[in-house]
Amino acid sequence: MALLLTLLALVFAQPSLAQTSYNAGPEKLSDPALEVRAVQLQKQFRCLVCQGESLDESDAPLAADLRKLIRARIAAGDSDEQVEHYLVARYGEFILMKPPFEPQTYLLWFGPVLVLLIGGVVVFFIARRAQEKAGKSAV
Repeated sequence: MALLLTLLALVFAQPSLAQTSYNAGPEKLSDPALEVRAVQLQKQFRCLVCQGESLDESDAPLAADLRKLIRARIAAGDSDEQVEHYLVARYGEFILMKPPFEPQTYLLWFGPVLVLLIGGVVVFFIARRAQEKAGKSAV
């Protein structure tokens, strides 16, 4: 019974433990140059909750945690590339506001155009079929 209670306590405590790891970073960096770097980096990463906003624009709690994480890594001496590599390794290339143009991201780049083209073709054929039916019913 004690083992079961211990396991339950660990399961329910885990989310709070995970959150404290992100909250280790400062809200603002004391060095203005480092703060400018942090803000520029935040603009390069997508909020994983909002998805249409950068970390800099988002009010989501996860975005706030990631902003603190970015500042903590900059304060620890990481370069911009190291911060980017860390976030991409953890969250995938989806976190980048501008994903790289490579075979793994072709769908991200061409997906919207393909959906638009397929939609246009479908609308064309539906309109053509409706026009043919209207022409037959008039006769």
